[in-house]
Amino acid sequence: MKNIIKQLISFILPITVLIIIPLGIEKNISIKSSFALIIGFSIILIGLYAMIVTISTFIRIGKGTLAPWNPTRKLIISGMHGYVRNPMIMGVMTVLIGESIVILSIKILVWAAVFFLINNIYFVIYEEPNLEKKFGDEYREYKKNVPRWIPRLKPFTANSELK
Repeated sequence: MKNIIKQLISFILPITVLIIIPLGIEKNISIKSSFALIIGFSIILIGLYAMIVTISTFIRIGKGTLAPWNPTRKLIISGMHGYVRNPMIMGVMTVLIGESIVILSIKILVWAAVFFLINNIYFVIYEEPNLEKKFGDEYREYKKNVPRWIPRLKPFTANSELK
């Protein structure tokens, strides 16, 4: 029960980023184009899929949550993490871009860019140094082989590349 509560509390972050802030910055939300709706909604579904898979991996493999106040206890280097170090943020970014397309909102697109910048700074200054301290050489080798933002074409596998 305690773990379920931690998981539910961790959803404060994506709900804030994907719903509360966009509703606060874009007052006139309306669908202006059927084509934009179809394209944007398709992009949103891709982002949500990435988020669901990543959150599931955080719980099952990492034994933690998506929130920095209850991080994973195990280094995750498989699944989507084999392609890119931050698939959760990539999923959130994809959803934000889809939202901006659905309602043709430059403001939400700007929010997506600000969100990306904030996360990039956070990862460089705080998260990556802490992961190096926590997981040592295993994380450094993973970091060397898996890009922060632009996915690899073939997944990183610890057996073939991590020595």
